[in-house]
Amino acid sequence: MDSSSQLFPAIVTLLAVVVAIIGAFFGSGAVGGDGVTDSAGGWLDADATPIAPASSAFSIWSVIYVGLAAYAIWQLGRTARSSERQRRLRPWIAGSALLNAAWLGVVSLDTLIGSVLVILVLLAVLIRTLLLMMATRTSGWVETLLVDGTMGLYLGWVSVAVAANITAWLAGGVGLDGFDGWELATVAIVTVAAVIAMALAFFTRGRLAPAIATAWGLAWIAVARTEGQFESQTLVWTAAVASAAVVVAVVVARLRRERSPETV
Repeated sequence: MDSSSQLFPAIVTLLAVVVAIIGAFFGSGAVGGDGVTDSAGGWLDADATPIAPASSAFSIWSVIYVGLAAYAIWQLGRTARSSERQRRLRPWIAGSALLNAAWLGVVSLDTLIGSVLVILVLLAVLIRTLLLMMATRTSGWVETLLVDGTMGLYLGWVSVAVAANITAWLAGGVGLDGFDGWELATVAIVTVAAVIAMALAFFTRGRLAPAIATAWGLAWIAVARTEGQFESQTLVWTAAVASAAVVVAVVVARLRRERSPETV
């Protein structure tokens, strides 16, 4: 493939990642205004719903953004611009970056239903990205780390965020004060999330990054339920066991497959 033909798509991808990072900077509230946790009526805060992970869980975004930035720079190189794999992945990775920025923008407008719609589209884009990564061979460990690793973490974390976002929307609409079954409902949500993550671990033959990010999110849900208005030992144990189960599943899945350089 002629590397010059992919220069424009590579630049577009770089700009998309820059937009996502700038959006994250403003979304954090670092330059004034409400951050994500203060927007949308506060329903996305760490103690707003029983499925919300503790605040420290969101530090995974720093890793994802660093990975996206490194990828955006790497994919400008001649080797990456000559890669058929990158030609197929660029639009989806750029799209995921722009959707992340769009989600932050929608949240800043206090529109929970809008945020749910955007994050569901983002999840679909990340799933498509995963399928493309699985269908194409990586060029080496650098690409494996920057592409498969970063996008795997992105997918795993967004999988948890989808559950939290939908719960926040439902809670914001109907409230949880009169809902006595919130604990049982949360157990069900966490269990389903863990089962899906475990199935994904086997489907991908042991890709570590998605499982690690999902397990991370579930673990911080457990931490968040040790205090606050939704304190619950049942949820602490459920989320902790779910997190451990995802880790065990991906280890077993990885041991069952033959080693392959593109699996991260």
